Amino acid sequence: MYDIIVIGARCAGSPAAMLFARRGYRTLLLEKARFPKDTLSSHYIHQPGVALLGRWGLLDRLRAAGCPPIDRESYRGPGVRLDGFSLPVDGYRTTYAPRRFVLDPILAGGAVAAGAEFRESCAVTGLIHDGDRVAGVRYTTPGGTETTERARLVVGADGMRSLVARTTGARNVVEHPRMSCVYYSYWAGVPSGFEIHERPGRWIVAVPTNDGLTLVMAYFPQAEFARVRTAVEAHWLEAVRTTAPELFARMAAGERAEQFYGTGHQENYFRRAYGPGWVLLGDAVHHKDSITARGITDAFLQAQSLTDHVGDRLHDGPALEEALKGYQDDLDDTFSDIYQGALNVAELKPEGRTAMLRHLTGHQELTDRYFSTVSGACSIDDFYNAELLAVLDRN
Repeated sequence: MYDIIVIGARCAGSPAAMLFARRGYRTLLLEKARFPKDTLSSHYIHQPGVALLGRWGLLDRLRAAGCPPIDRESYRGPGVRLDGFSLPVDGYRTTYAPRRFVLDPILAGGAVAAGAEFRESCAVTGLIHDGDRVAGVRYTTPGGTETTERARLVVGADGMRSLVARTTGARNVVEHPRMSCVYYSYWAGVPSGFEIHERPGRWIVAVPTNDGLTLVMAYFPQAEFARVRTAVEAHWLEAVRTTAPELFARMAAGERAEQFYGTGHQENYFRRAYGPGWVLLGDAVHHKDSITARGITDAFLQAQSLTDHVGDRLHDGPALEEALKGYQDDLDDTFSDIYQGALNVAELKPEGRTAMLRHLTGHQELTDRYFSTVSGACSIDDFYNAELLAVLDRN
């Protein structure tokens, strides 16, 4: 009998397992893959996520794995260029964009070091119930044998297609249609900071990652997905050439190091977060378009929030119910504005935003505060302060 079973050992599940184990709970972490294993990702960790890695004692491991530090950001849109960087969070300003086959084993290693039991190549096939309460899981072992384990709380950190959400009937409480599709690959010999290039209908991101490579991502409207997927390389190169010609020239001097990866299935939702004996975490509870690269950071924040709310109340039924409700309320309060901001960007209609951003040129503090709204270091309400309003009024 475990206290906690966490399904999924990536950016939400491993930190949650680590934090629960550090509180003394007997924790089982199950993962269907065998690490190191790559996965689709926007890679980038914003300042709040870096701050949590520092707090958890994992940041030095990420640095030691050769992920280059990032300390500048550039945005280039129609008629505007801004250069700066987000404000720090808890003293952490430098960011990172690690490959997932580097990051995820570090997170799982943190869970193991905290005392969690980690089982790889274990696919969860169902949930066990005591009456209407989830009481454990069924899963297949690496050898193909089906077995069961029981726990007080099952944490579904098992992604957009979450088995826990599907089995418990966790409905979408907020939902929007797909907005964009994305394809990306990696280039050698292409120096870059964190740079964003935008024009109507296109969004290009370049960011340095492990092994001296630069990740380059191209976003298209969801309506173009069927066309783009038939000739990814041609459409991708044309998008970069017409949206980011300076980056395209640098790429011509380098070489593509891997195949193209991508998806048109970027769902936008909040799900009901919990029920008797179960709770959802990460993409299982909340997903949005990846265009603002919030997935990893938000998964970290959710793992910290869930474990803080549960605290030492796991075995007190009414107190646990109150804790899980607090976690769900925290999701709404923390991520609603970030969710809407991502959808706004994913429309790929920059005209209104760039009209405002042009007024920030020459105002470095306001520029950095704007970048901070995307990172989460500054709220939208704090960004629209008296200084910004005075600049807008003058123009």
